[in-house]
Amino acid sequence: MAKPRFHTVAAFVVLAVSAAWVLTGEFSSIGSAANDVSGDEPKPVQAEAAPEKVLRTVAVLEPDFIEHNRIIRISGVTTPDKRTTLATRSAGILGELKVKKGDTVQVGDAVLILEAAEKQAMVDTARALLDQREKEAENIERLVKEGISPTTQSDSARSALASARSQLETAQAELDRLTVVAPFSGIIDQVMVEEGSWLPSGEAAAVLLQLDPVVALGEVSEREISQVKVGSEADVRLISGDIVSGIVRHVSLEATSGTRTFPIEVAIANPDRKIPAGMTAEIMIKSEPVRAVQLPRSVVTLDAAGNLGLRILNGDGTVGFVPIDLIDDSPAGLVLSGVPQDARIIVAGQDLVSDGETVNAVAADNSLITGATGDMAEQSQ
Repeated sequence: MAKPRFHTVAAFVVLAVSAAWVLTGEFSSIGSAANDVSGDEPKPVQAEAAPEKVLRTVAVLEPDFIEHNRIIRISGVTTPDKRTTLATRSAGILGELKVKKGDTVQVGDAVLILEAAEKQAMVDTARALLDQREKEAENIERLVKEGISPTTQSDSARSALASARSQLETAQAELDRLTVVAPFSGIIDQVMVEEGSWLPSGEAAAVLLQLDPVVALGEVSEREISQVKVGSEADVRLISGDIVSGIVRHVSLEATSGTRTFPIEVAIANPDRKIPAGMTAEIMIKSEPVRAVQLPRSVVTLDAAGNLGLRILNGDGTVGFVPIDLIDDSPAGLVLSGVPQDARIIVAGQDLVSDGETVNAVAADNSLITGATGDMAEQSQ
């Protein structure tokens, strides 16, 4: 029998070893994650602890309360206290114009006089007749007392005297109608006639204004009318920027049908007539004083429902919200009412926190109050 070759024997040996390796299930290779020979169980990896939550930092302020008059602001316009158009009371030629634009007149001063030669003659005739009837009546009275004339003649004389007096009064009234006089003291703002022109009865001749006091007219809404009283103080800001003081002198008891607002009048002293009529004005009426605080505009915020208010710090260190009422908007800040007496107001960082949130509160200083909100926002990140 032939002896097997070496390479054939080697092949069978390799095949046997491979089969034994597969049957044992032990798969080992370089770099594999083989079990530790010691047989110890692997230790579980512990989870890292969650980091503590960082509280947002806000600045709080304990406000000082003041007594402040609620300011009711309405739009208005200045008007003269009195205004009239002077017109002729009779027809005739304008004989004498005694005023020009800008002249100051006193009550009773003549403004113009129509030519009146025939009217004056009628007055002179009536006066002469009255003198005659007076003398006749005196003579008759004397004769009646002496018993020379009957009493009927006395009655006739008195009747004639009364008729003459009436004629004089009528003639004088006709003469007076030719003169136009100022019904009140004021300033002549317009003159619409010229001397020598023919003026019919009722012709407009001049416009007379009384500007002391000058009056600011405005209208108050239904919601605010209860806070406006006759005698209330008011400031009026003119379109020029000047602010003048006045007093509410009239409050209408009936609202206008179109706007449901109530007209008011504010009288302003104007002795030098520097305030003209027809100027746009803002009327600021001072009502009864209320308890309020004055804060920067940046402090005011809104809640989730859109209500205007302030964020405050509750006693447990959480954030709260209180609605406020805007009383006045002054150059120094907003004047607000409705703030609780013991409130600690968040004046910086208030827009970065919400109701019920716990915060880290620090005392506010002037820089924070005047608007360093950006710095607080960086600190709270």
